[in-house]
Amino acid sequence: MAKKRSGGGLTGTQQAAKFLGVSVLSGAVLAGIALPAAGALGLAAKGTVEGFDEIPSNLKTPPLSQRTTILDSEGGHLATVYSRDRKVVPLEKISPYMQKAIVAIEDSRFYEHGAIDLKGVLRAINRNAQSGGVAQGASTLTQQYVKNVFVEEAGDDPEKVAQATQQTIGRKVRELKYAIQVEEELGKKKILENYLNITFFGQQAYGIEAAAQRYFSKPAADLKLEEAAMMAGLVQSPSRYDPVNDLQEATKRRNTVLQRMADVKDISQAEADRAKATPIKLKVKAPKNGCITAVDGAGFFCDYVRKTILNDPVFGKTVEERQKLWNLGGLTVRTTLDPRAQEAANEAAVAKINVDDGVAASVVQVQPGSGKILSMGQSRPYGLDQKQHQTTLNLAVGKKMGGTTYGFQVGSTFKPITAAAALEKGLSPAQSFSTPWKISLPMGSYTTCAGGPSGGGNWDLQNEMKSEAGTWDMTSALGKSINTYFAHLEQMTGLCETVEMAKKMGYEKELGKKLQELPSITLGGQESTPLDMAAVYATFANRGTYCTPVAIESIKTANGEKLKVPQTECSRAMSERTADTVNQMLKGVVEDGTGTKAGLSDRDNAGKTGTTNDRKDAWFVGYTPNLSTAVWVGDDVGEKQSMFNIVIGGVTYDKVCGGCLPGPIWKIAMTGALTASETPSFAPISVPRGEKPEDKEKDKGKPRDDEKPGDRDEDDNPFPGITIPPDLIGGGNGRGGNNGGNGR
Repeated sequence: MAKKRSGGGLTGTQQAAKFLGVSVLSGAVLAGIALPAAGALGLAAKGTVEGFDEIPSNLKTPPLSQRTTILDSEGGHLATVYSRDRKVVPLEKISPYMQKAIVAIEDSRFYEHGAIDLKGVLRAINRNAQSGGVAQGASTLTQQYVKNVFVEEAGDDPEKVAQATQQTIGRKVRELKYAIQVEEELGKKKILENYLNITFFGQQAYGIEAAAQRYFSKPAADLKLEEAAMMAGLVQSPSRYDPVNDLQEATKRRNTVLQRMADVKDISQAEADRAKATPIKLKVKAPKNGCITAVDGAGFFCDYVRKTILNDPVFGKTVEERQKLWNLGGLTVRTTLDPRAQEAANEAAVAKINVDDGVAASVVQVQPGSGKILSMGQSRPYGLDQKQHQTTLNLAVGKKMGGTTYGFQVGSTFKPITAAAALEKGLSPAQSFSTPWKISLPMGSYTTCAGGPSGGGNWDLQNEMKSEAGTWDMTSALGKSINTYFAHLEQMTGLCETVEMAKKMGYEKELGKKLQELPSITLGGQESTPLDMAAVYATFANRGTYCTPVAIESIKTANGEKLKVPQTECSRAMSERTADTVNQMLKGVVEDGTGTKAGLSDRDNAGKTGTTNDRKDAWFVGYTPNLSTAVWVGDDVGEKQSMFNIVIGGVTYDKVCGGCLPGPIWKIAMTGALTASETPSFAPISVPRGEKPEDKEKDKGKPRDDEKPGDRDEDDNPFPGITIPPDLIGGGNGRGGNNGGNGR
């Protein structure tokens, strides 16, 4: 008996002798290559044996690429994605017929020899010498397994695959060394298990479990004799013996395997003959891979999850590390997607817009307070067939996450952000401005964060209709979406303060762009995305705290290890009082303002319409205390068209507006998502209102209840055209602490 080291293995000298011995005996005829024995001996003598005890951990437990399963928030299946369609199973879950068939045809003396089959090597040398070339190889299952591990590591990189399969002495010697160590450390059963899980069986199926499902729609444990023989025959050449493409050739190869099993006494000749007489009966299950297979129209959300794993540093510091994690797969990803909300978003997205219309709709929903993305719906289906009007462009997000390069102008849905900035500055909702329907304001009156003017010349703007001239306070201006009011409000609040509020609310997180400090931002002149706008308005619903959107609840690896996932980051953007005030004012938009067609009758809800210049984009963004939804409608292909005199969903629109198309879509999405859910209310708050001109005229000359003798009359206003509410400035002419005024 050979001497053993204290650790139980052969000594270094004995291992080297064993290694050199088999190298010499084989003449380096490894896997069909006939080379002089001196060549292998020379390589070995130069240090090939050095480090003989070091075996890569991947040879013991190879990191096999497997399917990744994506689930919704309730554990329901959304999609299966993979770079290798594989499911690793233990040997006891593989049919005994399959185990015997693969051994019989690939290495019938597997249980009798070590890592190297010396008889097989000598037989190969003899055959190759007789043929004058390479007629027969001598690789054992163990050697094939080692080679497959290196091929698996190479992935789909052609250069790495070539390196892993190159016909060189160095690679063969390395494989031989590792094969000897694998035999000693793993044992026959584990090697066979690993081999059956790593091997390619054709039809995009890696490993016996995926292959059994692909060809016969059954688990590997249930494979019959004739089925197992067919599968074992595929390993030598998956394309040549593919039963889907050439049943006759596959049958001949299967029968060869059956006869070999009979010859080595794994089965009787009678069993082999009966199996040979049985026609191959395939039950092919088509490959289902990628987000294109996602259920419930969740393809866009599925792709967003994929992009999250590929882009977020929590999954690896480098792009290569994150890509490796995704390609390795075997993950179980539980997401934030709510199945009821997703169903409602899908229904809403196509309720008013046909898939072949010239414009498209995007519907996305976010949970206030958690940042969880609950749904992503789109009127065009996820896919690659443009003839079916499919697309992979996710209209809800920015380019980095698979969406639009530039985003979409948001129109008047930005105005509540200006209102929030004004309230934070200390301005009152009662702040009023009297304006004509069309105005011109000096650009120099808007100051940037650097302290300079935003530009030269004048900013010319107007309201939607000529009739929209008069006096407005913040509530009525939001309800009727008065452009001139918000131009003045931004002027008084500060351009810098307005831009900073937008940043705090995540206005351009998806696009990753720097907001331009231009006055037109208050009218929605700068781009955002539906996901960002849903999160912006969720800030109001969450009483002033912004939370970054997240799509992943948890991830487990194939071995059950929990991975870290991105967490929402919440930060206060405004006071609770400011958010509560905006909520009350935006309730008016859906009650008697521009968004009346969107209003929900069974619960507190608020929102804002938005339409851009030339009506190229139309929006409705709104919320309840527990759900925020953004709806965008516009041209998603090529040069954006204006939505005038246009047929959408079979209905002719003279001009599309935020309240007449996105609004009803929003209502459908919200109604479906909130069915049977709780009905929380917004925090109650009294919102001061500005005085109407007719009230001022009627009360002119009358002292206020709290006015003291000598106080200045309200008409003594240093800002012509601007009504300053009494609760904004305490006291008149610098005398006293008068806090009078409505709403106090």
